[in-house]
Amino acid sequence: MPIAAHRWLMTAPGAPLLRAEFDATPGAGEVAVEVAGCGVCHTDLGYYYDGVRTNAPLPLALGHEVSGRVVAAGAGADGWIGRAVIVPAVLPCGECDLCRRGLAPICRHQKMPGNDIQGGFASHIVVPARGLCSVDEKRLAAAGLSLAQVSVVADALTTPYQAVRRAGVTPGSLAIVVGAGGVGGYCVQVAAAAGAKVVAIDVDPARLEAISRHGAALTLNAKEHDAKSLKAAVAGFAKAQGLRATEWFVFECSGTAAGQLTAWSLLVHGATLSVVGFTMDKVEVRLSNLMAFDARALGNWGCPPDAYPGALDLVLDGKVALAPFVETHPLADINRVFDAVHHHAIRARAVLVPA
Repeated sequence: MPIAAHRWLMTAPGAPLLRAEFDATPGAGEVAVEVAGCGVCHTDLGYYYDGVRTNAPLPLALGHEVSGRVVAAGAGADGWIGRAVIVPAVLPCGECDLCRRGLAPICRHQKMPGNDIQGGFASHIVVPARGLCSVDEKRLAAAGLSLAQVSVVADALTTPYQAVRRAGVTPGSLAIVVGAGGVGGYCVQVAAAAGAKVVAIDVDPARLEAISRHGAALTLNAKEHDAKSLKAAVAGFAKAQGLRATEWFVFECSGTAAGQLTAWSLLVHGATLSVVGFTMDKVEVRLSNLMAFDARALGNWGCPPDAYPGALDLVLDGKVALAPFVETHPLADINRVFDAVHHHAIRARAVLVPA
């Protein structure tokens, strides 16, 4: 029996998103998830405002931070019916050579909602069943969170979680997060949960004040420093805290050219630079710094689905706070919300909730 559903389609960059009806009946190996919430990500705004091209042709529903409940399943996926889930922002095929060798983030057959397939700004989303993250609703309720709120785990949390894991942050290390809003705010919390002392750098005093209560041991406003004095301030903090002057972990989460240059300027001997944010802008750096400092730079594309439960546990165990950084809005207000987020009128992570 057909499943009546609707989604909001992007038809062209900057054009009003349009509601359209569709049948959400899943095929073999797929499930239909009734959406509880879908977060509005910087990546969505890149597609909509900046002309970043989606892999699938338009019209396309954006949205890749999705949580909800499985209401129907195709052949081979019946075990998911009725379960609360988070849909990974990137769904690898699980069968190719890359996946078999543990390189799921670069699977060439991966499906990203709102990019490769229809996304989560909808009443329902049809996705492959492989890789879904089950949500324990008793633990969710005990944590005082709704299923809609944890939609942001699908990218805003799991992406920095994977970056911190890959970088190898350990207790007693120094982590520096450039860009303390959104993904960066969660990166601060994840690095702190891993035992690091965390320095948060941003240009927004309100963001810095907020993250100072959730994991940042030191906050620095980049507007008040040039590159030399910023690095000196971090070095002074490290010395005062008895931390190493070498092997800093630097996470670029701002997704701006200025932030990337700031992150690059913070390289020290043995440093690890993790690029988490995205921008279309270009920067000019001296790559020889990596050689001179015996440092390394890592890109980070999402998070493998098998790591999602660990990221979710940080939230349900109270080690990462979601509620102070999330606010919900009706899905029907999507055009207003996109505009407000784009113009920074909404400061928290906006989550769109179907009526």
